[in-house]
Amino acid sequence: MNFFEHQDRARQNTQQLLGLFTLSIAVMITAIYIAALFLFRIAPRIWWEPQLFLSVASLTILAIALGSLYKVYSLRSGGAVIAQELGGRFLITELANPQEKQLLNIVEEMAIASGIPVPSVYILDQEMSINAFAAGFTINDAVIGVTRGSILALNRDELQGIIGHEFSHILNGDMRLNLHLVGMLHGILFIYITGRILWRFRSASREEKGLPLWSFGLALMLIGSIGLICGRLIKAAVSRQREFLADASAVQFTRNPDGIAGAFEKLQRLDSRLISPHAEASSHMFFGNPLNSSFWEGMFSTHPPLKERIRRVRGLRIRDLAPAPSPVRHSHTADSRTMGFAGGNTTITPEQVVNQVGTVAPEHFAHAQALLSKLPESLRSGVREQQSAMAIAFAFVLDTENPQIQARQIAWLRKVQPEEIVEQTLTLGNEISQLDPNLRLPLVDLTIPALRTFSAQDCLRLCKCIQGLIVATDSFSLWHFVVQIVMWHRLQSCIDPSATTKVEFTTIEEIWPDSINVLSAIARVGQSQPEDIAYAFRSGVFRLPGAGQKGETYTPVACNLSVVKKSIERLRLTTPKLKQAIVDACAHTVLLDNQVTDGEADLLRAIAMTLDCPIPPFLNARRRVIKPKTEKVKSI
Repeated sequence: MNFFEHQDRARQNTQQLLGLFTLSIAVMITAIYIAALFLFRIAPRIWWEPQLFLSVASLTILAIALGSLYKVYSLRSGGAVIAQELGGRFLITELANPQEKQLLNIVEEMAIASGIPVPSVYILDQEMSINAFAAGFTINDAVIGVTRGSILALNRDELQGIIGHEFSHILNGDMRLNLHLVGMLHGILFIYITGRILWRFRSASREEKGLPLWSFGLALMLIGSIGLICGRLIKAAVSRQREFLADASAVQFTRNPDGIAGAFEKLQRLDSRLISPHAEASSHMFFGNPLNSSFWEGMFSTHPPLKERIRRVRGLRIRDLAPAPSPVRHSHTADSRTMGFAGGNTTITPEQVVNQVGTVAPEHFAHAQALLSKLPESLRSGVREQQSAMAIAFAFVLDTENPQIQARQIAWLRKVQPEEIVEQTLTLGNEISQLDPNLRLPLVDLTIPALRTFSAQDCLRLCKCIQGLIVATDSFSLWHFVVQIVMWHRLQSCIDPSATTKVEFTTIEEIWPDSINVLSAIARVGQSQPEDIAYAFRSGVFRLPGAGQKGETYTPVACNLSVVKKSIERLRLTTPKLKQAIVDACAHTVLLDNQVTDGEADLLRAIAMTLDCPIPPFLNARRRVIKPKTEKVKSI
């Protein structure tokens, strides 16, 4: 099962979750209706009172809806809300001790290796048990929380195993499902909370007719408990198999079963329980069971038994797992433009590109570590600090080759930013211009955690400043386009938490013009001759569903980059299977001639990033270093 199939399965699980949630509400309405019959002393033989049932159903649905909507609204900012509720502290490099810095390094390596933005990291300082979680609606607002006990008790391999487990949840779409589950179950919990309030309101009047109000509150508590049991069953049904999958993925990512197995064995000897009162609501998100064991543990637990998880992990054979990509061998021949897509003597196929989306392998880790080792210390530390991360973002689009253009950019920047930021941008811009092009996109993602700490208004201002610096050049380059769409997409959840990520298009006909625009752009970036552009374009188009049945002659269209940007944003709102077809078509367009330029690789990765389809760094691991051009490409 590849990345797109996992995403599709997660989407189906969300639909099943809605069905189970609806069933739980129906059970609760029935139970409340029966309690109301006794409360109002309806005649025993009359079990059907339509007006009473309608009132009970309306009030119950309203109460659950209000409770759920309140929680969903409070979670709109993503995983950071969960981390803060659990007592998490945002991990800042300057204040981190060596163990915390090791955790940050592991997270950064895993993120670069998998092609996603670096998640924000939170430390649960009050929790001395071994546990961790990943939370967020998308890979752009994901956070990872780790207990203090984990970084104290685990070695690097074991910690890497736990982080690999959590990255599996990020890549497989489990986080969104888990957050939806938190919001839904809060509505059911609202019934229980209401019952507790009424139960405390006791009437001492013996003349009160009917059952006292506190008894109805007690009934609501019991009914709310039914909802909680249903919720625990739903969480167990959704979570258990996903935990087994994440365990296996952690082994596949690291090729080291001893890492995660060692963490399990230490967890057995120590503990995974949390003291936070919010652990119940988010119990299904954690690496280990954060709740106290009980008689009903086997039935209601959101996690499989530890012994079973250890047995399965220890029994995994590396050769049985999904094969890792071929190791990178550097070539210095004239035809080394195929370098990001070749391993050994075998050129990678578009199908392999699709299968590598959302995966991680040890080779990716090695490549990520090599990339990070090439970063100057000023950039490595700068990406983790808010102000310097902003300067790095501006430096991405600073023209370091033409002094006149750079002077215009700096003059404009001084109008909107303090002099300190301007000077830092100049200094960091010179360092970035000397970097290997392979480091540019990973460096963009490394800045994201620090930039996310800005307010929504400041994030929007940052994106507008990047656009202003580009406009000041009067020569919009492909790299400028890539930086703009990637930075905007990565920060969109901060700028507008309410921005839709729901599927709006389910058929290829709805997004056909957008697919044509994107494939036309890729074909024109990779080829120079009209006949080569047309051939590359058609090779991609005929990978789209139903293209061969239409009997049409397809020709690339001329469109500016603003049109391409709008098309990519619409393609993001398609189903996972359609995204797979689009990425496959783009890969066929790029790989037609087995030559991959910097522009093709950057544009393909930017498109995949915007579609939330993370491509690991094998795409540009071996491509020829070609200095980015700044020619005008407003139409492609």
